[in-house]
Amino acid sequence: MSQEQILTRLRKVEGQVRGLQRMIAQGKDCDAILTQIMAARAALDQIALSVASEHLDRCMDTFLLQPDGRAKILRTMQLFLKLSPAAAAEEGPAESVPETEQ
Repeated sequence: MSQEQILTRLRKVEGQVRGLQRMIAQGKDCDAILTQIMAARAALDQIALSVASEHLDRCMDTFLLQPDGRAKILRTMQLFLKLSPAAAAEEGPAESVPETEQ
């Protein structure tokens, strides 16, 4: 996917998010809002996977020639795996960390 295609998709997601803001401000049905959130999230997931895939294609040869290339490849693979829907489901919702007083 080209940079312009990625930007076009991101603009569409931006429009979806603005639509979500309007839906919430107008007090729309929870099911409709959640459906739109899932659609925007799925679109972002596809963009992220595309960006990661392009990165792997573009950088793999370069990484193999570098002294720390193996570490960079492993880091890239870890990031790629974190993008998978299964990884997100396993992590669950983000937990809030209580702030400590200073």
